[in-house]
Amino acid sequence: MLWSSQTGLTVHVRGPALSAHAPVDSVITEEAAVCATVEDDLRVTMLVEEDQPVAQGAPVFRLRHHPEIVHVAPMAGRIASVDLAPGKRLSEIRLFREPEAGRHQHATAAARRDASALRSLLMQSGMWLAFRSRPFGRPPLPKETPAAIFVMGLDTKPLAPDPALAVADRQDDIGRGIAQLLRLTEGPVYLCQAAGSALAFEAPRDRVRKVTVDPVHPWGLAGFLVHRHHPATVTRPVWDIHLEDLAALGAMLDSGLVPETRLVSIAGPAVTQARLVRCQPGADLRSLCHGHVTQKPHVVQSGSALEGTKARWLGMRDRQVTVLDAATDARRDHWLLAALKRTSRPRPIIPTAALEHALGGAMPAAAMLRALAVGDRETAIRLGALSLVGEDMTLADYVTCAEPRHSTLLQQMLREIAKEEAA
Repeated sequence: MLWSSQTGLTVHVRGPALSAHAPVDSVITEEAAVCATVEDDLRVTMLVEEDQPVAQGAPVFRLRHHPEIVHVAPMAGRIASVDLAPGKRLSEIRLFREPEAGRHQHATAAARRDASALRSLLMQSGMWLAFRSRPFGRPPLPKETPAAIFVMGLDTKPLAPDPALAVADRQDDIGRGIAQLLRLTEGPVYLCQAAGSALAFEAPRDRVRKVTVDPVHPWGLAGFLVHRHHPATVTRPVWDIHLEDLAALGAMLDSGLVPETRLVSIAGPAVTQARLVRCQPGADLRSLCHGHVTQKPHVVQSGSALEGTKARWLGMRDRQVTVLDAATDARRDHWLLAALKRTSRPRPIIPTAALEHALGGAMPAAAMLRALAVGDRETAIRLGALSLVGEDMTLADYVTCAEPRHSTLLQQMLREIAKEEAA
C-alpha cells in the first residue's frame, strides 16, 4: 500500500506498513563498523590496532583537533580493519563480534557531583557525540555551553520508529538524563513530544518546557522546533539529543555502561515485512535485512527514503533502514545532455501550500529557498538558516526536485560560515 510522509504529500513508494505493536527483535550482527563520510571530516588518533580485542564501550579513537572527545566500540569484538584516508581522516573501522571481550565500565561517581566531571565522562564515553549542535550540525565543541537543549521525543520521518516506544518503562532513566542536561546548560531544556503522548518524570518545571507537536513531517524535525522556540546563533548554540540517547545517558550515570543497542525500524517497498529491531550502532545492514527482502534487485539505505544514503552499515545517528526497489529499467541521460541540463538556468520555484509545508510552516519557504539558491547568506540567516541542518531541507528537495539540492546548498553555506567564524 502507499505510505505517506504524513504531510498530505504522498511519497510514491509502496511497501508493507510498520506496526508499532509488532514484536521487537534483538539482533546483534556478527560484523559492525564505525564509518564517517567526507563531509564529516573526522580526523582521528587511533587508540586500537588491527586484530586487537576491544570491549563494548571502550575507546577506539579520539578526535585529533579535540582529543577530549572519543568514540567507543559499538560492540564487544576484534578490530578487523582500520581504513583511514589521507590526513588521518576516518573512513571505516570494522569489527568482528567476540562476546567474550566483555563490556567497558566507566567511572561515574565524580560525574554525579561535579559538572566538569560530567562533561569529561560524556566525552570519554562517546555519549558526547549523541548531541548535535546548531548552527553547523556538528558535535558540540568541548568547551561549548548551549543556550538551550532540545530532547526529541518524536520522529516524523517516513517509517521512523517511535522514540516513546524505545524508552517504554524507562522513566527513571529519563529523569536522571534530564537532571544531567540541566547541569550542562543554564538555559531551558525543551522536551518535544507528539500530541497525545505523555512522558512521566520529575524535573524542575521552571527549567523544563514541554513542547507538543502534531506528528506530521517535517513539523517534528529538530531544526524547525529550534527555529520556532529558541533560534540558534553563532554565539548562542543550541543542542538537540534523541530521547533514547537521553535515557541511555541516565542509565550510564547509574551503571557506568554505554548502551549496547538502539531501536531501529527496517521498512520500505522491498521488504517482505516491516519490523522493529534492537541492534548495535554501526550494525551490518545486509545481516539485518537477510531473509526479509523481496527476491528482486533492491537498494539498502541507512536513514529514511528522503535523506537516507546507500550504505553497508547503520549510520552513527540513524535509527531506520529503508530498502528500496532498484530502478533497473531507468535510463541515464547521455553525459552531454546531462551537462547541458545542469548548466541551464534553474527552474523557477512556485510558492505553493506544499512548499510552505515542506519547510514546516516555520518560515517563508520560497524566500528561504531563493536565498540558498543564490547564496544570499544575510537573508538565509535572517530567515533562520542557523537553526537548520541538511535533513531539514530534504522534504523541500522532494517537493521541488531542484538541482543542486537545497539540503546541499544549506550545508555548503553553513560550512562557509563556520570557516569564517573559525578564522
